[in-house]
Amino acid sequence: MTVTNTMTDILITNGTIITQNEDRQIITEGAVAVTDGRITAVGSADRLGAETSPARIIDAERGAVIPGLINAHTHVSDIFLRGTFAEGRGLYDWLFNVKQPALFEMQPEEHALAARLYCIEALRSGTTTFVENDTALDWTDLDPTRRKLDVYAEMGVRNIYGAGIRDLPPDEGFEQLFADITAHDPDSVHPGPGALIVETEDALDNTTALIEEFHSEGGRQSVWPAPATLATTTADALRGAYRLAEEYDVMTTTHVAEAKAEVRERGALSSIEYLRNIGCLGERALLGHCVQTNARDIRLLARTGTAVVHNYRANMRLATGFAPVASMLDTGVLTAIGTDNSILNDTSNVLSDARAVATAHKGYHQDPSIVPAQKAFDMVTCDAAAAIGHADTLGSIETGKQADIAIIDLEQPHLTPAPDPVHALVYGSQGSEVETVLCAGTVVMNGREIVRMKTPLPELLTDATATAERILKRAGIE
Repeated sequence: MTVTNTMTDILITNGTIITQNEDRQIITEGAVAVTDGRITAVGSADRLGAETSPARIIDAERGAVIPGLINAHTHVSDIFLRGTFAEGRGLYDWLFNVKQPALFEMQPEEHALAARLYCIEALRSGTTTFVENDTALDWTDLDPTRRKLDVYAEMGVRNIYGAGIRDLPPDEGFEQLFADITAHDPDSVHPGPGALIVETEDALDNTTALIEEFHSEGGRQSVWPAPATLATTTADALRGAYRLAEEYDVMTTTHVAEAKAEVRERGALSSIEYLRNIGCLGERALLGHCVQTNARDIRLLARTGTAVVHNYRANMRLATGFAPVASMLDTGVLTAIGTDNSILNDTSNVLSDARAVATAHKGYHQDPSIVPAQKAFDMVTCDAAAAIGHADTLGSIETGKQADIAIIDLEQPHLTPAPDPVHALVYGSQGSEVETVLCAGTVVMNGREIVRMKTPLPELLTDATATAERILKRAGIE
């Protein structure tokens, strides 16, 4: 039989291919062919070695070859606040006395440095796609946004930028609550409860302009409208954001039902029912948190095809409660995992969060069958891809999909033996085992070295530490 050699940009060979396809197929001694940024063949190393003529061969050295991980909910600039405050703060105490004061003091070049540090951490743990929720977006100054997006493009990572929208001025009760909470840290810089509020039409027009400037259909950069919370956004803005998502074929993302205070404020109508009533549930909505939800809410999410992001570690750190993820999964709610804030997590390693999700819910429900390792891995790969509207292009290693791929060294004492590689990755990996990362077919990390790094890592880390200290000093955070 005559074998025709197909020109191929990259052949990843000699690995265990964890495809995450519909059958969850695992190919031992497998290979993946990549051309023009997409996966062109998946199969045995022997067959693809004979059938392709690659310009470059990457030897996986018997490691695991996995889809690039997807972090479906995160806050990038917050990374400079990691480890900066004493434990014991609740959600609003942390938000108004730590997060907001620091973010309001950050300069554009500091946002850019935060973005670079974040990308390095994400790529070195195998994450190729993240959804950034920029809820502290100041529409009067988009330089920080542009600087961050430039960094993402430079680093070669796939990012979705959620442009934060706030158009609902605080009422008298919330202003008093803000005053009471900020009295805890009177020396911090407090921008005020009405900061970042814009007119509804201005918010939607500005979001449209940002989408048209930066959104790249089929590329590595996307922009979504991101109403910050239900407490800070009008129904008109929420509906307008959903219309924009439909018009530009993107999605919306919003923080929903994170704390009990939201339930008390909304009264008889739950947050999920409210979104249903105003037409903002459905395939264009990605809801972060959904901790304070009941069985009826979960049925509404399932019936409308609304996706949820489980931010487990952040919820635990702030003691906002256990999101009913087990019920969501049982009911068919599409659920992904997000690392949320680096201040609360304290890492951006989404596979580490998958381990936490796979273990904690077992203990909470006293049921060892809840959230098995495979489901937790799905929640950062194929399920996450579907949740962010990219089921056809991301989340699995299949022909025709984007070549977002990570290669993980399994020959580690803590991963030996590993008869089930998915089990080993979820329960045993630490993140430091990731050796090589491709995004859209481009090698962005090789031998744990970030290919597009312009500054030596030790120098960048020193700069980041000093920058974080300056921000805290300016914000009056101790």
